[in-house]
Amino acid sequence: MDGKVTLLLRPDAPRPIIALVAHDRRKDEMVEWAHFNRGTLSRCTIYATRTTGTILQAELERPMHLLLSGPMGGDSQLGSLIAEGRIDAVFFFWDPLTPQPHDVDVKALLRLAVLYDVPIACNRSSADYMISSPLFAVPEKYRQDRQAGPDYAPWAR
Repeated sequence: MDGKVTLLLRPDAPRPIIALVAHDRRKDEMVEWAHFNRGTLSRCTIYATRTTGTILQAELERPMHLLLSGPMGGDSQLGSLIAEGRIDAVFFFWDPLTPQPHDVDVKALLRLAVLYDVPIACNRSSADYMISSPLFAVPEKYRQDRQAGPDYAPWAR
């Protein structure tokens, strides 16, 4: 056993729709994580900001939906996809120690993920927990719940 976790999805199961984003100082870590999880990621529909996505496409040898780069509006585009209920999970390896010229967009993206109850992993540890969860393989239930909008409160049941 090589320690890799690969979730087995039914052939007819909806594909998780995920977003991959990494700040410059975290891109190598994202590439390493994505390479380790390439089996599971191969069963996902992936959106990525342009620079991160271009690097990951080459590493994983698979196409992705590329948004603009983060500073050019990619974080805002991703926030829009979250608000529309089109993203099941976000893996955003952000750098809290380096000032970002688009810091307002980064904060808005994080806020929207929380507001619309979209799971977001901001470091490798949380990404490992999220992608290896049995819930990761069943996005349709959570996608339906989130389409109720930001007033949906799963904790109030």
